[in-house]
Amino acid sequence: MPPATGLLVDKIRLSKLMASRGICSRREADAFIERGWVRVDGEVVDTLGTKVHPDQVVTLSEEARASQTGSVTILLNKPVGYVSSQPEKGYPPAVSMIGETTRYKGDRSPRKFDRSHLKGLAPAGRLDIDSTGLLVLTQDGRIARQLIGEDSEVEKEYLVRVQGDVTEEGLRLLRHGLSLDGKPLKPADVTRLNSDQIKFVLREGKKRQIRRMCEQVGLKVVGLKRVRIGNIRLGNLPIGQWRYLGEDERFD
Repeated sequence: MPPATGLLVDKIRLSKLMASRGICSRREADAFIERGWVRVDGEVVDTLGTKVHPDQVVTLSEEARASQTGSVTILLNKPVGYVSSQPEKGYPPAVSMIGETTRYKGDRSPRKFDRSHLKGLAPAGRLDIDSTGLLVLTQDGRIARQLIGEDSEVEKEYLVRVQGDVTEEGLRLLRHGLSLDGKPLKPADVTRLNSDQIKFVLREGKKRQIRRMCEQVGLKVVGLKRVRIGNIRLGNLPIGQWRYLGEDERFD
């Protein structure tokens, strides 16, 4: 299929194009393509790895859109001792906590829990084993991309308890001036709440980022809790319990 403008533009994988446009995640795109649910300039594309021009028109079938509408997103208050995704060293994954008995009784969603809600449910962002607080698990690739895509700017807010001397110079470096893995970190909003507690607002999520940042300024993290992702707050969701993201709730 030729590009709509006739310009010589490099082709890219269809799944990558769909993800970059926010249509769905790459994983969802591959699943939709395999099912024949994707059209490019009106023609069905059902071969994985197909490359297209960036300006071509991509549409989803009704079946694909219905699949997205039926996807669930779950908010969990993760306790210490659970990992975000794959089990490691005998520690269970957070998704293993999702069930009828652990659902928050104050959940306003009319959804009835079904085991199908666990299929393809994956964490949209990490929260390490020693940390607690808000963890998002979703079947919706659009939400996953919004929260953890390379260009994501969604804020994540943390309350962090530390050991060590919280100095003004240390706070300045935490706000902007540190690097991890050889790359400079994005500016962060960092506020001292009291002698041993700091509030962090980040717009990125590198592995154990806050703990590693604090180490660089002579602080040891002894407690870390995520309390907000975008517009969604942990609120009064009890630790170890979960609820559905409401239809009227948005992260941005």
